[in-house]
Amino acid sequence: MIRFEHVTRRYPPGMEALADVSFSMKPGELALIGGHSGAGKSTLLKLIAAIEKPTSGTVLVNGQNVGALKRAAIPYLRRNLGLVFQDQKLMFDRNAFENVMLPLSIAGFPPREAAKRVRAALDKVGLLEREKALPIALSGGEQQRLAIARAVVCRPAILLADEPTAHLDPDTARDVAEIFRDFHQVGVTLLIATYDDALFAEFASQRLTLNHGRLLA
Repeated sequence: MIRFEHVTRRYPPGMEALADVSFSMKPGELALIGGHSGAGKSTLLKLIAAIEKPTSGTVLVNGQNVGALKRAAIPYLRRNLGLVFQDQKLMFDRNAFENVMLPLSIAGFPPREAAKRVRAALDKVGLLEREKALPIALSGGEQQRLAIARAVVCRPAILLADEPTAHLDPDTARDVAEIFRDFHQVGVTLLIATYDDALFAEFASQRLTLNHGRLLA
């Protein structure tokens, strides 16, 4: 489902965020990406989502060469991906329901079906009763759960998460990890960049460790 073949990502004036990285994931796997700050974890996720392109090598998602996709094809790729960013990227002028609705509106879902999906996603992360709340009125853990609801509302086969438990208290971090475990149990493929390996170790099928852009294990 996901395959990196000798992937390098280089930024001017020659700094390598990733260097000759190769690995593969099967459908339904959960993989953890570890490594120090600046090791290349976020860059790896951005390459899968076609937010960035490799300098060399090949990134394959469901058999598609992501780096070779034309701009018009990228939205279709991303419909099969759920993205949870470290800074959440919520829209603070829209309430919880409207934040989760946004991907469905962009994809052109009929309003009635979209509303059902939004409420199902909010219910899954325990925020159904807060659907009218603005993000500023939510706690940090609730904001993270809202970001997860938005990521999964299109029911993607692949879920990418960049430090989803960062800056959360231990109890909230465990709750968020449980949400990811639930998605894994129903067959979603997950790739999670995290410092909190212990939260996910029980159900992770492989671990990738980056050190200054190079894959160690």
